[in-house]
Amino acid sequence: MKTMPKNILEERYRWIKPIIDKSISIKQMALVCPFSQRTLKRWLERYRKNGMMGLSLLSRRPKTSPNETPIRIKERVLELRRETRLCALKLKWDLAEENIYLSTRVIGKYIKQEGLTRRYRTKKISYRYIKIPLMIGELVEIDVKWVPKRIDSKRYFQFTAIDCASRWRYLEIYDDLGTNSALGFLEKLIEIFPGRIKSIKTDNGSCFTNRYVGYEKSIDPLNPRIHPFDLLCGKYGILHYLIDPGKPAQNGKVERSHRTDQESFYSNNSFKTEKELKLKLKLWNMYYNDLKHCALNGLTPNQALRSGGTNVCA
Repeated sequence: MKTMPKNILEERYRWIKPIIDKSISIKQMALVCPFSQRTLKRWLERYRKNGMMGLSLLSRRPKTSPNETPIRIKERVLELRRETRLCALKLKWDLAEENIYLSTRVIGKYIKQEGLTRRYRTKKISYRYIKIPLMIGELVEIDVKWVPKRIDSKRYFQFTAIDCASRWRYLEIYDDLGTNSALGFLEKLIEIFPGRIKSIKTDNGSCFTNRYVGYEKSIDPLNPRIHPFDLLCGKYGILHYLIDPGKPAQNGKVERSHRTDQESFYSNNSFKTEKELKLKLKLWNMYYNDLKHCALNGLTPNQALRSGGTNVCA
């Protein structure tokens, strides 16, 4: 009594068993079975290699795609990522200059597959911010960063100003964190900035304000002494905004630029003298102002300044 095959493995084995027993040839079997000689040969080869499991159904999905990115382009993407540490969007713009056109998602996929993505300690929380159009010079953020390593046992400080509309930056090094350094930096910024500065935003450091340390010590609390930084701002008709205490994210653009300074400049350079530090920082600032920015849709800060338009990605 003959029984019907219970699964695809038994069905296929039933057709190739007479061939394995050499009771019939492949050509003769192809005349009586619904499968071609090519299919029978493939089953025989897989059976001899892997046994019954070799007769299992396999995916017919093609192993290659006609639209697959050539390997040389993939290698160029990874090479650029390792050299520059730029994000996928900036890599897309740089590759376009080499006549290589890939989408941001494709570039991001290659970077992730190679393990070249940044690893964050905690999951990032996304917020929906209201983007306010800003003109050049309408708002400039100012902050101070400690130079990581001492030079001849002396601490130095980097004063940073960044225009929120164009992302153009100006940097200066001082050997103290006093009010005179802040005043000198603001004077130089006003002199060198290619336009009129309408307002600035700082944190609540004592070199910028005495709102939280000087008002209570004033002889006349109802008529406190105005900080010299505010007086200088008033002299040039500049509004001075302060962020909330303990909220550095409100000065986010200058804080983010400080992270770039740490990762791309200070971590890769050493300084023996103050003069060397100032020279290298000046060259780094010139390089930064010629970098493409995602917030500027691929423009550099210098290009955004020359355009003189409104930045809606502020």
